[in-house]
Amino acid sequence: MAEAGRRPRPAVIGDVAQLAGVSNQTVSRVLNDHPHVHPGTRERVLDAIRQLNYRPNLMARGLVRRRSHMIGVVSFDTVLFGPASTLLGIGRAARDEGYGVTIVTPESTDRSSITDAMATIAGQSVAGVVIVFPSRTASATALLSLPEGMPAVAVEAADELVTGVHIDQAAGARMAVEHLLYLGHETVWHVSGPRDRLDAQARVDGWRATLEAAGRAAPPVIAGDWGAESGYQAGLELAERPGVTAVFAANDHMALGLLRAFHERGIRVPEDVSVIGFDDIPEAGYLIPPLTTVRPDHEEVGRRAVAALLGLVDGAEAGEPAARECVVPALIRRNSTAPPPSRSSGDELA
Repeated sequence: MAEAGRRPRPAVIGDVAQLAGVSNQTVSRVLNDHPHVHPGTRERVLDAIRQLNYRPNLMARGLVRRRSHMIGVVSFDTVLFGPASTLLGIGRAARDEGYGVTIVTPESTDRSSITDAMATIAGQSVAGVVIVFPSRTASATALLSLPEGMPAVAVEAADELVTGVHIDQAAGARMAVEHLLYLGHETVWHVSGPRDRLDAQARVDGWRATLEAAGRAAPPVIAGDWGAESGYQAGLELAERPGVTAVFAANDHMALGLLRAFHERGIRVPEDVSVIGFDDIPEAGYLIPPLTTVRPDHEEVGRRAVAALLGLVDGAEAGEPAARECVVPALIRRNSTAPPPSRSSGDELA
């Protein structure tokens, strides 16, 4: 007799077989969707599985079927909000599909570090790989380092020959700039991310194209590095420039630095200068003032990357063009943006 209070052990395949009145091999055939099982027998086994709440060991099934139930992920900058949120989406989606995740992070984005990371992931018998490298050179190196035939999905990579998922960065930048122009600002300054990053460059392109489409002059780009310190330094520089009324920062952490610099220089946000960010980090709504920002769904990118990878693992049709999925962000309006100081609150917005 089991001891009082002891949790019952999880059901095993033998329990299912006993309840259904079949052999362990028959249960295994049902679990593996074998075609040569009588419909009545299959139904008895499935009913027993439901009654016992039996959860098959997918890792063991993968070994029997010579198919791994692990997904490899190679990512850099995992402490940044975007990549970290993407990894969260990958992990949740993989778990929902019965897969584990193994993550390898190169020491740097140089060729040797990336090829070492790809060799490590390839040696772990993964079913496929998700590559999270928002750098054109790093992504290309990673993809070329994969074993031939290894299913792979790239996040943010620009290579149209590989299946990929990306955020519509240019659309997010357009939303930010259009919002500020709608409020009446003559132009919008931009604090960018690192120049070698695909996502940063796409935001620059979207910012510039939106200003040009509106017939507005694009000021010089002020380069940042995603960190609050670079946003702070950009804010000190912008505080010395006359006529600055609106700034689009390429991420919220740099926007945070801008807010600090403007505060130190006695520049009020949004009364004197409007500031808008990108990412909608959890703290964005609690800054002073609460930050208007663009929200890209990084977790959705991770979920779609897993779905696309498992489609390749399950045997997407050979010769099909590589799928390119795009996730469109959303503008989140808060209190850090307002009409420029030259406009009274009663003026009609253009």
